[in-house]
Amino acid sequence: MSDEELMIAVGKGDKRAFDEIYARYSGPLLGYFIRMLWKDREKGEDFVHDIFAKIIRKPELFDPTRKFKTWIYSVANNMCKNEYKKQEVRKNTSNGLDSHYALSDTNANVLGEVQDSQFRSEFEQSLQDLDEKHSGVFKLRHIDGLSIKEIADVLKISDGTVKSRLFYATKYLAASLKDFNPVMNR
Repeated sequence: MSDEELMIAVGKGDKRAFDEIYARYSGPLLGYFIRMLWKDREKGEDFVHDIFAKIIRKPELFDPTRKFKTWIYSVANNMCKNEYKKQEVRKNTSNGLDSHYALSDTNANVLGEVQDSQFRSEFEQSLQDLDEKHSGVFKLRHIDGLSIKEIADVLKISDGTVKSRLFYATKYLAASLKDFNPVMNR
């Protein structure tokens, strides 16, 4: 199957199609990210995970009339540009809060707060519904901010096992929280 046909299948929930896309592109993308991100292999591995997590969460963002390879490298390039900007901001940011800015907005959007509260509640429940090995890896990655390698070291499991658990946890959470996805609720 072509890359584009595989992505159509991924959009329909075909795990084997996703595995094939991953097999075709994870290695080349890792090399790309390492080259683009200061020769940092760990950061490159994290970015490979993140790009494939995006594909899992929102396969509909890929337009099947485009070439997949061009699209995936465009996404990867944008991720690198965002990282450069983030690093630049960090260089120019002090550690303290500016005393001129208020810490709260008295005119906060009540509806937004209610929706955020509902999402947070549903998210926490969905995370609790996951088994410990999947929720633990998800929390270490997305709440504690550990890299794939750090999680593997902490849990004494392989990087591949970490990636697999993250994949299934992300897929489960995306499905259980689909009502909060504005793209799906148009």
